[in-house]
Amino acid sequence: MMHQMISEFLATGLMCVFGTGVFCNNVLKGSKYRGSGDIFVVTTWGFGITVALFVFGGVSLNPAMVLAQCILGNTPWIQLIPLSLAEVFGGMCGSLLVYVMYKDQFKASEGEVSPTAIRNIFSTAPEIRNLPRNFFAEFVATFIFIGSILAISEIKTAGVVPIAVGILTWAVGMGLGGTTGFAMNIARDWGPRLAHSIIPFKNKATSDWKYALVAPGLGSICGGVVAALFMHSYFNI
Repeated sequence: MMHQMISEFLATGLMCVFGTGVFCNNVLKGSKYRGSGDIFVVTTWGFGITVALFVFGGVSLNPAMVLAQCILGNTPWIQLIPLSLAEVFGGMCGSLLVYVMYKDQFKASEGEVSPTAIRNIFSTAPEIRNLPRNFFAEFVATFIFIGSILAISEIKTAGVVPIAVGILTWAVGMGLGGTTGFAMNIARDWGPRLAHSIIPFKNKATSDWKYALVAPGLGSICGGVVAALFMHSYFNI
């Protein structure tokens, strides 16, 4: 299990290097790609997940996926918490690495980029705050995301799964990401959010853990559970 935990830590960290990095590029003063836009951001997230899957192979990158695999009997329940924690701390460390890389840009952005926008580099946030609907949006997005990955994973042709999951991420982000930023993953949201909470930014915005617990947290977990049950009952996965 230790090898799998290290793989989950490194893979999720790599994913968040790409993901947090692209937000830094898009938002911060002094970045060469400032203002590149949401298509740039969503595409980089998709490519980053593809690269992490190619490099580290059979990793989940997502506590909701670990839970789904436990429900389906593919992962022992005893591994649920250790693997999930490895993913969360991987996301945190990957985001801290990006902070060090972009520290000059963060410094240049003080007083120009709002504290809320700085926080949103590290974590998802709703465009319109409505916690029940935000929960529902994350639930639906995660249900589609996890269910589709479980179906895609049945493909045995080498190299297809990482590319297909990247395309799936791109499609879900474009189609469903406008409400909450499509976390679908506690590690993707909580890991970088933990990084934000410990970085000593001036005039720092709250890390907004109330939202984190409801939408990226409970929403993604419930979506993963229902996806696993549906895929097992309907497709016999």
